[in-house]
This record gives sequence, C-alpha cells and structure tokens, in this order.
Amino acid sequence: MRAGFRRPDVGLILAWLTIAVVVVWAVVPGLFTAHDPLVGIPAEKLQGPSPAHLFGTDTVGRDLFARVVHGAIHSLSGASVAVAVGLSLGTLLGLLAGSVDGVLDEVIMRVIDVLLSVPWLLLALAMIILLGPGTVNVAIAVGVGSVATFARLSRSEVVRVRRTDYVEAAFGSGGGFTTVLRRHVLPNSLGPLIALAALQFGAAILAISTLGFLGYGAKPPTPEWGLLISEGRNYLATSWWLTSLPGVVVVAVVLAASRISRSIVKENS
Repeated sequence: MRAGFRRPDVGLILAWLTIAVVVVWAVVPGLFTAHDPLVGIPAEKLQGPSPAHLFGTDTVGRDLFARVVHGAIHSLSGASVAVAVGLSLGTLLGLLAGSVDGVLDEVIMRVIDVLLSVPWLLLALAMIILLGPGTVNVAIAVGVGSVATFARLSRSEVVRVRRTDYVEAAFGSGGGFTTVLRRHVLPNSLGPLIALAALQFGAAILAISTLGFLGYGAKPPTPEWGLLISEGRNYLATSWWLTSLPGVVVVAVVLAASRISRSIVKENS
C-alpha cells in the first residue's frame, strides 16, 4: 500500500447515499414510484412485497413503497424544523450565557439544567398539549426539547473560544463586544454545533416518528413514517411488511445521520 493512500470510508459513503436518496424521495417522489400514496385498490390489499409492489400493500390496497417515498417530505421537513428550532434557540442561549458572566449566566444555565432533567418525550408531550397536535407542532415540540442540549454545548464552546489569544487580541485592539462575538466567537464555535445538528436530525426523525406512532403527528391518510408504522402494528403477525419495512427506513436514516455526525466531529477534533 502506497504511503499517504487512504482507504475510502465505506460506511460514510453509504450514509451520505442513504441521506441523498431520502432527500430525492422528498423532492421528486414521482421518479421512484408511479403509485398514488392515497388511493388503493381494495382487491390488492395486504399483498406481500413483490416486483409490482416493492414494500407490499396496506389494508386498503395502497402501495406501501409509494407511501414511504411520499412520506419522506413530512419526516424530513419536520426534522429540519426541529433542528432549526433547537439550533437557533440553543445557540442564542449558549452564546448569551457563555459571553456574559454573572447572574444572567447562572439563570440561563439553571433553566437549562431543569430542561435537561426532564425526559424529552415528556417535554415534547407538554409542548404538544400547549400547541395542539399536528406535524408542524410536533416538530416545534421536538425542537424545543433539544434546545437545552444545544445551549449547553454552545456555552462550553463560547467559553473555550473566548479564552483564546486571537479573541483577547480582538478585544484589546478595540473591537466591540457584539462585533467580536459575531466575527470571532460565534463562527469558531459552530463546528461542534453543526455535528450535533447532524446527530439531532436523525434523533428528530426518530422522535417525530415516535410521536406520530402515538397519534400526535399527522392524521390519516397522510403517509408520515411514524403513522405508517402505527397503522401496521395490528397486522404484525400476518402482514409483517406494514410495520417492518417503514421501520427499516427510519432506522437506516437515523443511523446514516449518526454516522455523518461522527465524521463531522472527527474532522473538527
């Protein structure tokens, strides 16, 4: 083996391919299936996987693969909203806590400690009770549940960057507080936060699917992944594909996001 030659990371390549395929599902589902995800043929109900129906059909004869493909937009958009809420609010709180010492830092971090002590599912359910069920509200609730994690990491990175020589030099050369934070502290604190965002993207898909399974997300006949798994749970003994195949897709996307997150952490370490 020649010096300097690096073997390709097959796992990382597969992770990116998985995410890319699911994103294309969400953007142009018609490239992958010609079946209508909302209309079924009763005479073809509960058929197993076959060349005609890759994932089989459901209880009313709808093509399950078409429903999984068309459901990608709901799960991915919900996860994107959740990550955006958690990243933006968490970064803001962490930036404030890490850059301003004293009472404000203590107050913010004690609130964060309280949020971290509450299980994410309980916190998300509390938010859903306030906002009401629905895909967007579930995404916001999941995002609020991740704010504390982003805020704690953001604060630790801001404190670390603030103590570096170039930030001290920026302050010493007359740089304003907000200017130094915007130009030096925040950009150099984002690496670990981006890695966490990638990890939280997969976690958000899992959380949204869980809440959809419990009935708090999209309503039938919307082909949301968690709802698809929920609809097939009563037929697991006789029609295993109804729950298993959408579940495999969810697990694959979550694992792919986790693998990408680990690669980002490695590059920033």
